[in-house]
Amino acid sequence: MDTSRGSKEMVLLAGNSHPELAHLIASRLEVPVGRAEVKEMANRETSVEIMESVREKSVYIIQTANAKDVNNNIMELLIMAYACKTSSARNIVGVIPYLPYCKQSKMRKRGCIVSKLLAKMMYKAGLTHVITMDLHQKEIQGFFECPVDNLRASPFLLQYIQECIPDYRNAVIVARDPGSAKKATSYAERLRLGIAVIHGEQKMNEDEQADGRNSPPLVEHSRIMDVGVGVPALAAKEKPPINVVGDVGGRIAIMVDDMIDDVASFVAAAEVLKDRGAYKIYVMATHGLLSSDAPRLIDDSPIDEVVVTNTVPHEIQKMQCHKIKTVDISILLAESIRRIHNNESMSYLFRNVTLED
Repeated sequence: MDTSRGSKEMVLLAGNSHPELAHLIASRLEVPVGRAEVKEMANRETSVEIMESVREKSVYIIQTANAKDVNNNIMELLIMAYACKTSSARNIVGVIPYLPYCKQSKMRKRGCIVSKLLAKMMYKAGLTHVITMDLHQKEIQGFFECPVDNLRASPFLLQYIQECIPDYRNAVIVARDPGSAKKATSYAERLRLGIAVIHGEQKMNEDEQADGRNSPPLVEHSRIMDVGVGVPALAAKEKPPINVVGDVGGRIAIMVDDMIDDVASFVAAAEVLKDRGAYKIYVMATHGLLSSDAPRLIDDSPIDEVVVTNTVPHEIQKMQCHKIKTVDISILLAESIRRIHNNESMSYLFRNVTLED
């Protein structure tokens, strides 16, 4: 019996989170999407049935996170992976363009690091490899007990800037906050453009919120011996008024980030850039979650265009706001699947990519 043939067979499976992206990837690989029934039962439990054999085959499960149904998306992925594991699949690769809960990667007060919990659940369910794109924090890769390939969408967004933004040479790359300065610097260096940084915000950035562990609780009677030196109090943070460091007058302002979820901060930044003389404002990001009233807020804002990739479905938001544009990154995901399946190097996909991306 020729066992090598079965082990080299590829099976593509897809959940319900983003069927359009799954079919784009399948068409580029010239492989049909495998037959699987993934549905919600009357009691709202998730039911999965793989309709074809996956024994000794390499299975690639394409599942992202839909902003409206993220928890069901996770359960679909976990159950599909476990179904393949119990059906004796050789390899189970999770193709997760947007990894849910990636923003919850730090300890907050008495909470927990949810992204680590999710990583352990995925590994226990049977995933042997994960392909994702532009993690909110690159350190999340360390939470997984299996290999993780964190792809970059920046080449596609850079190409969009060069081909679709007239007079982009008169642009300046803007970091929405100091935390985004590294990404903005990377874009600016590749495009040979200047950089500006917005400092100060109307709302506190989540990365700078007090986590409740900076000082001990105040108690009148303590059993700890007092050595005569008090614990110094931690000074409260006070953000300065929002300001732009850099010249944007008479220029095209291009804000870059890894995701656009709540757009209020982007709108506030755009208003400041407009006041400083920017005559066109673009926002570019990999993941366009565009939660809540994002389309309406974008439509009423000075932002001229929002450019995101199709890692997350946002067709409804595009119908509500004509300013939202989409860049297709299915070719990158398809190529990564092909290389992993053929045991080829992935370094080609990371060429000319630095740590700041």
